[in-house]
Formats: sequence, structure tokens, C-alpha cells
Amino acid sequence: MAPPAGDVSRELQESIRRALGRPRIHLLLRARLETKPRRLEERILALTAWRLHLFGPTAPAKAEGSLSVLEIRCISATSPTQVRLDTERGPLALALATPAAAACLARELGAALGRALPCAPPVWTLPPAPPLDTSPTSESSASSGPSVCGGFSDTYAALCDYNGLSCREEVQWDVDTLYHAGERRCFDLRDFSHLESRELALAVAALGYNRWFRGLCCRDLRLSSEVQAQVLHAVRRSPALEELILDNVGLNTDFASRLATALAAHPDPPLRCLELPRGPLGDKGLAALSQRFLGLPGGLRRLRLPHCSLGARGLAALGRALGTNPAFRSALQLLDLGHNPGLLGSPHGADLFAFLAQPNALLHLDLASTDCALDVLFGALLHGCCSRLSYLNVAGNSFCHRKTREVPPTLQQFFCSTFALSHISLAGVRLPPDALRSLLQGLAANTHLSDLHLDLSGCELRSPGARVLEELLGGISAVGSLDLSDNGFDADLLTLVPALGRNKALKHLWLGKNFSVKARTLEEILHKLVQVIQEDDCSLQSLSVAESRLKARTCILVNALGSNACLAKVDLSGNFMEDMGAKMLAKALQINSTLRWVGGFTGGSGVVPPPRCHLWSHGRSLIWDRNNTTAVGFQDIARAMESNHTLTFMALPLCDLTAAYRSAPERTDTGWQQTSRFPSSRSSGASYAMAAAPRYHQSRCCGCSGALSPARPSNCQGGCQGCCQGDVLQMLCRLSGRVQAAARGLRGHPGAQRDLAEAQELLREARNARALFPSLAALGPAGAGAGPLQLLLQGVAGDVAKAVDKELEVLLEALLGRAAELCPRATAAGVWPGGAWLGGAPRPRPPLPPGLAPGALLERAGEEIREQLGEVQLALVTSLTQAVVAELLRELRRVHQALAQHLQDPRSPQGQEPSNSTDEELGIDVGVGCT
Repeated sequence: MAPPAGDVSRELQESIRRALGRPRIHLLLRARLETKPRRLEERILALTAWRLHLFGPTAPAKAEGSLSVLEIRCISATSPTQVRLDTERGPLALALATPAAAACLARELGAALGRALPCAPPVWTLPPAPPLDTSPTSESSASSGPSVCGGFSDTYAALCDYNGLSCREEVQWDVDTLYHAGERRCFDLRDFSHLESRELALAVAALGYNRWFRGLCCRDLRLSSEVQAQVLHAVRRSPALEELILDNVGLNTDFASRLATALAAHPDPPLRCLELPRGPLGDKGLAALSQRFLGLPGGLRRLRLPHCSLGARGLAALGRALGTNPAFRSALQLLDLGHNPGLLGSPHGADLFAFLAQPNALLHLDLASTDCALDVLFGALLHGCCSRLSYLNVAGNSFCHRKTREVPPTLQQFFCSTFALSHISLAGVRLPPDALRSLLQGLAANTHLSDLHLDLSGCELRSPGARVLEELLGGISAVGSLDLSDNGFDADLLTLVPALGRNKALKHLWLGKNFSVKARTLEEILHKLVQVIQEDDCSLQSLSVAESRLKARTCILVNALGSNACLAKVDLSGNFMEDMGAKMLAKALQINSTLRWVGGFTGGSGVVPPPRCHLWSHGRSLIWDRNNTTAVGFQDIARAMESNHTLTFMALPLCDLTAAYRSAPERTDTGWQQTSRFPSSRSSGASYAMAAAPRYHQSRCCGCSGALSPARPSNCQGGCQGCCQGDVLQMLCRLSGRVQAAARGLRGHPGAQRDLAEAQELLREARNARALFPSLAALGPAGAGAGPLQLLLQGVAGDVAKAVDKELEVLLEALLGRAAELCPRATAAGVWPGGAWLGGAPRPRPPLPPGLAPGALLERAGEEIREQLGEVQLALVTSLTQAVVAELLRELRRVHQALAQHLQDPRSPQGQEPSNSTDEELGIDVGVGCT
């Protein structure tokens, strides 16, 4: 139903619409305005979305003023036909023609205020006598209701109108579309960084009247004082703002004090998460906030104040607030006070330690670089944080402030008693050997932990620490990720690396910046590292030797990656291996199918992957940089990628690529374009399985690299080109050779014929075992290419192709019919670009890509399924091959023992002339053995 227009003439209505321009008129009424006491003048009221306009009573319309609905403080009725508006600029008395018109005006104004401020307390009153009819009769009232994202767009538009600014439609679109579709409840100011300061301030101000948004976030974007003021306004007014995250936004020095005042002004502050990293809070600001924390009925769930220049006075106030308000003991899950130098170096931290010593709900605690005494801290953690604490960062602190050599027993007791710890960082802490021993002994006795990430980088452990690690690390099953980078181990790695290999729970290892040794010692260390990762039961999944300056000797490790079967992530960045290293890496990529990530993660203070996450979030990927690679190296990698069928992502090696482009832009560009093209165009399914099968089959080769291979068989002169097929197959070869030798010595032995026949059968199976893996990999749907999945997809593709043809026929019929209706004469002529087609001529077919439906289904829709099926098939084939070969080894050992017993028999024909039977008659394949 349209809003009533009273007795306003059509000419005047059109004049008013032309005067207002674009805004839609919600209500148009004739009223009398009290301009002076007891003097009423006739006016025309025009209500748009957020403003009430006053016009003269005659045409052409003349605007005599306007009033924003947000200026209204109170709406009251003095009689059934009179409405009084109390505004910021004074009262406004309006006399309407009928009670229905007065009720309509009050209803429309109330609806506009409800849309603009959906969750604000009412600022208008309608007294019960005389009552007003507020039943919905107008179109705007009937259609008003809760809009998307809590009506943010309406509130923002009303605020823009109130402040005389144009409403930015892109802000409304982002919120109504992106935020609503993604159910994003945290308003991120970086999404609107293109706005001017005042426009951004209005968007923030709208949050104060919104129940949908639960958080306000801004990182690395400097906020003006005007925007900061509106942030405080939102905290003071919002009924739903639970999270406030302002990270490096240039806060004013008094922002924390003003924030405390805003929290105090809120009758029931909903704030539960406060993060103000890299803001100048200081002692005064933290003390003011802590005073407000005392009155938070639900406490805080997260409190992050790193890099905030906090001091002893503020810490004391915070400690008292945490200890006094009992809600914090059950609510606070994350506390980050890190990187505030000297914060915990004074006695003022006693209250904080007392809070940590009480049973609490902390899951995440960060006290890095706060001058915290760890011997005191672990005593507090032992009593209050053993049950739930999962993340602990105390990097950059000192172990003890007192000059004493005694290590408190609480250190070992905490690591023995903690239940949920998954990450602990002691990076940069100068740990005494006894403290390291207590830590490791506690972890060794802990039966609750697994996959713990232990960061001991930069602890200056050196030789004493290496000896402690060698002694105790092998018996610790709780540690799954260990960072030992930058500890000055150097030559001690000769004995430490084998000790690390004995720990079968260790999956991720950082050893960078520990290789400051002479060339010969460095080669020995790298050979031992290669031996560790070449072991059958090696548990390592990732290895970092980043920033170690290994130079050309990096190739020792790279050569082992070609046939590596355990490592999936290797960091070789920052080793200056140059083009020779790139060439070796290219060769490794051609034959390796396990390695999925090279470079890209750092130890120490760098980015550490979570210990329980998948190492590669986007499939098989290759990341490498900072190795002085030139255009030649990029071309080598490009050629290798043609033979690699597992990598699907390769990040940009920015440093090396930039340097190479300066010297040889064309060659570098060509090499990189070829390199980056192959990961994005990888095929999967059958081709993946068939191409990857040889790499899965070719396990740990001897290396064929001359002096760089420490465990080369004596008869291998290098360049074996795959003749050695791994430790297991080499063992099978050697054992088969021994059985052959024993069988030759027992030719003609009357009591050994049964065992010789069994040896003949087993040697034949050992010969066939060399072809077992590729034969199995070629079977099944992933290898045959005509399995049920492929047949089903082909059938569906045919049906889709028929449906596409039918759709085209229907489309052409519809086009022809519609054209005949609109242009009958031209259609009768029947002229189509390219020839006539209506007068009995063949109908043209719109050009479509050939094979559209099969390509969409067979190549894109089924690609991921075929890839996963291929990986599962290869895993099954690998497992079955290993089981078969293991059973063959057991049977060969048993037969060899039986033949050896026959050889010890005095009746054995040893030393006699060989009989006339040949190797072929015995069924012995002399080509099985490697030695």
C-alpha cells in the first residue's frame, strides 16, 4: 500500500520529487508547522529513507529545511492530530489533518529510526494517552524487517546522511555480499583501507549499533585519531562486540586509558578478546585497563599485549586483576605478554606467577623476551598449568637470575607431568647442561605427550649440550619435531647425527647454522646425515639445513634425495650451492617421487610448521631460493620438470630469480617459464601412476657419485643407472648369490636334492621379484585406463554431450520463434551471416569447442579422483611388494641355512670334480646377485 499523500496535488508532488532528485519518498503529507507560539503555517512533509524534508505548500516546490531522523531525540503526541519532535536543534510541533495522518507520520519516523539504529535503546516515547494507531499500513513499514548482517548497510547509510557525506555503495556491497556469504563476523578495516579517514570512521561507528558483527580487526594499517575515536565509540555502545584486535595501527599514547573509560561506560561490556600488539600502552594504559578487568563479569578469553612497552607498574596491576577476578581462572585461554623487555625482571611479577600457579584454563602462554626467570616460571606452571597448557613460548629469556648451578626439580617435574603440551620454544635461552638434562629426563618419563615441537635453536648448547642430547634423546618418544639450529655443534654433529637417527619418534628436524667445520669434517657429517635418511626405518619427514653455507658440498645431501623414500620436505635454502647444486637437484627431481617440498621453512625465530599439520597444504610443491642459482640452473630445473610427474606447485624463488634476471634476462625468463609451466599442467590418474612407478620402485640407490657415496658396493664404479634398486633389493641380491654359491657346492649331493629344488624355485621368484613392482603398478583402474571409473565418466560424458545438442536445438527454436515475432519480414528473407538457412537450407551450428563435455568431465571433474586413486594404488603396490620381498628374504635365509648344513656334512662333494649338471639344469639365475 502506498504511503498517503493527503490532499497534495499531483503537480506539487512531481515538483517535490524533482527537487529531491534520486531519493525515494516514503511519506508525503500536508501539515501545519508551529513557527511561533500559537502561529501555524502550512507545510508539505516529505520523508525519504533517513531525512524529513519541509516544503512550501505551493508549486513549484521550495525547500525550507530538512531534518535527519538521527537528530530526533523524542517523539511525543500532544493530541490525536498533533506530533511533537524533540531534536538536537529544538522542538518541532506538527499538526496533521487527521489522526490517521498523525499515526502514519509517527509510525514512519519510528520505522526509519528502527532501521538506522536497530539495537540502540529507544530515544523516543509515545505516551499511552492519547494513543496512536501504529498498525502497519504503509509500504515502508510493512517491508521493514531485519536485513542482512544486522542492518549494517542501513545504519551506515543513515550515519552518512546525518554527517552530510555520500554513502559509499561498495562498502554496503562488501558487507551485504562478501561478509554475509562468508558468515564473517569480524569487521576487518583492511577491506576498506581505500576509504578516506572520515568515511572509514562512519563505517566503524555503524558497528556500535549492530548485533551481527562480533569483532573489529585491523592490522598494519595506520588509523587516524578520528577512526580511533569511533573504535572507542563502538566499544562503548555495541551490544555484541566481543573481539577487538588492533595490531600496529599507530594508536595514540592515551588510547588504552580511553578504552578503559569506554569499557566503564558500557553497562554490560561483551568484550572477551583484546589484542593490542605493537601499541604504545605503557604502564599507565595497562594499569587503567587492568582496573576495568576487575569489573568484567565473564573475564577475557584472549589477551595479547606484545611489543607494548609494558613495565613493572602495569604488570603489577594486571597480575592483581587476574588474581582478583575469579572469572579469569576459568575463561582466560591465551595470554601473550611477549617482547616487553624487562617486564618480568623485577619482583612486581609475583602476582602474575601466583595466577599461573593456581588451576586455570590457559592453553597458550607467550612470555618471550620478557626477562623472565625460567626456574621460577616452571615452578608456577607445575602447580597450575599442567593439565591444559598446549603452547608455551619463553624464548629469549634467561634460565635463572641468580648465580647458582643448581637446577630446581620443578623443571623436570613439569615436563614429566604436563598432559597437553604440543609446542614449547626455548630459543635463545642459554640452557646449562644440567637444565637440558632435566628437561629431557622429564620428557622421557612423560607418557602422555606425542608429536611435541621442541625449539632449542640458538641456545648455545655446543659440546656439553651435544653430549646430553646423545645420551638421552634416543629414549624420548614425546618429541616429534626438534629445532637444534644455531647451537654451535659443528664437529659434535659427527656423533650427534647418528644419535638423532636412533630416535624413531622424530619426524621433523632443523640442523641449520651448525656446520662451521673444515671441509673433510663437513663431508663426514653430511655422509652420516645421508646414512640416517637412507635407513629403512628412518622416521624423518622433514629436514632443514638452511643458512648453513654448505656450498658445493650441499650436493652430498642432494644426491641422496633422488632415491630418498622418507623425506617429504627439505630446506636447502641459503647454502650457496650455485648451478652445480641446481643440476644435482634437477637429477633428484627426475627420479624422486617422495620429496614434495624443497626449502621454504626456517628454524629458530622463523616460521615453524605446526607439528600436527600436513606439511604441504596445496599438494606436492617445490620451494627453493637463496642459492646463487643463475639462468643455467633454472634451465636445468626446467628440463628436470619434464620428467617429474608429482610436483603440482612451485613457488617463486624471488632472490635467485631477480639476480639471474639482471645478468641474463632472456635465458632466465625462458627457463623459469618452462619450470613454472609443468606443475600447473600435470596430468594425473593412469599417467601419474605409470610415470611414478619407476621412481617408487627405485628406492635407495648407492648414489653413483664417486667419492660422494659413502656406502657404495665394492663392485659399483659409478653410473650404475639404476642397477642397484635399494637396500632391500640389494639384500635380496646378496642372499640369492649366497644361495647360488651354496647350491653349486652341493651339485650331486644325494641328500640335498629336495633343498636344491626348493632353492631353484625361490631363486626363480627372486628373479621375478625385480619386475614385481612395475607389473603390479600397471594393473588396476589407475594403470589400465579402462576401469569402472573411466567407463562411467565416458558414459556420463556421452549423455551430457547429447543434452548439450538438445539444448542447442531448443535454443535455436526459441531464437527463431522470437525473431519471427519481432521481425517477420526479415525472418522470412532467411539471411544468416554465411548463407541462407530458413528456406530449406541446412541450419548453421554455433561453434562450440570440440569435446566440451568429455573434456569437462574426464579431464577436470575426474582429475582429482584419478590422482587420489593413483596414489592409493601405488601405496598398495608398494606395501604388497615389500611384503612379498620380505617373505622371500625369510625363505631364502631358511634355505641358505639348510644348504649350509649340507655343506658341513663330510659326504658333501666339496673339493670333488663338479658334476655334469649345469646352472641352467639347477634353475639358478646367475644374474640375480649383485656381488
